[in-house]
Amino acid sequence: MLGVARRRLGSGTVLGQLMQTLRPAAAARTYSAAAKEITMREALNSALDEEMSADPSVFLMGEEVGEYQGAYKISKGLLDKYGPDRVLDTPITEAGFTGIGVGAAYHGLRPIVEFMTFNFSMQAIDHIINSAAKSNYMSAGQISVPIVFRGPNGAAAGVGAQHSQCYAAWYAHVPGLKVLTPYSAEDARGLLKAAIRDPDPVVFLENELLYGESFPVSAEALDSSFCLPIGKAKIERQGKDVTITAFSKMVGYALQAADILAKEGISAEVINLRSIRPLDRAAINASVRKTNRLVTVEEGFPQHGVGAEICMAVVEDSFEYLDAPVERIAGADVPMPYAANLERMAVPQVEDIVRAAKRACYRAVPMAATA
Repeated sequence: MLGVARRRLGSGTVLGQLMQTLRPAAAARTYSAAAKEITMREALNSALDEEMSADPSVFLMGEEVGEYQGAYKISKGLLDKYGPDRVLDTPITEAGFTGIGVGAAYHGLRPIVEFMTFNFSMQAIDHIINSAAKSNYMSAGQISVPIVFRGPNGAAAGVGAQHSQCYAAWYAHVPGLKVLTPYSAEDARGLLKAAIRDPDPVVFLENELLYGESFPVSAEALDSSFCLPIGKAKIERQGKDVTITAFSKMVGYALQAADILAKEGISAEVINLRSIRPLDRAAINASVRKTNRLVTVEEGFPQHGVGAEICMAVVEDSFEYLDAPVERIAGADVPMPYAANLERMAVPQVEDIVRAAKRACYRAVPMAATA
């Protein structure tokens, strides 16, 4: 396949030169026997390293991914190990390098395109949707586009409206894309590996505030062959009174809310969605049929959001099991404020989830708790 791509592109282009110099990596896959704690940053870095080692057609491109080792140090050490032919620093032109990445995927390579923030992916959305997502269908299956678009998504802290948006619902709306949202280090390793190996374009939405957070990982998750299935949610906490769905950073908030609710006699089941498209409707409905109540949590805007889709999935498949209206927790329907106090009010907080779960369970909230 690389030979075909080389003949088609020639050696005069950047990609032609890239493919002329690609050689099978000599490094063998490594295996770990002991469980430990690692950060989300380390999990993503190790997944990139292992997949690049295993498959010479995988390469990384984006702003500051090489010499600077990534704006968030996700690509630390990869330039030294794999060289500038497979870790490509690009100009500040998302439309340009995203188009190059899609073209490389057309010809059998497996690009990983990093956006410094997914807010900047708006510059490249034509390539993501019209060039990557639709090509397999429009070619009657003749063209595969094995490409990953990854980077931080959603609110960070104090970066204003143009750098704080959640794009989960945006990209999940598009047939032909897969949209993944890791919460933990295990999610990050397993889902990123699955995304890189997948034959279709994958939007991989990370969270900047989770990069430095540590999570326990099993020995299985540290194995270089570890991979999580796309489209399968994870039950992070079993419960029987109310189902709480969340993704990315909001999973941690949901788990904190479940701890508070447990002290008040409410058993909450927390579902880490992991995959927004495809959505694990079966897991969500199975949980709701057990608990008879649902609270959805997301950072994004409420209208046409992920929570709205989950609500409809339950109404279509499990309406008769509901004992209370579905509660939807989302970001405020306003551009993100810059002021810290207003920013906090614009994104969901743990106490919002607690109050929603109590409403779903018809548990009165004392006035002091709402003051």
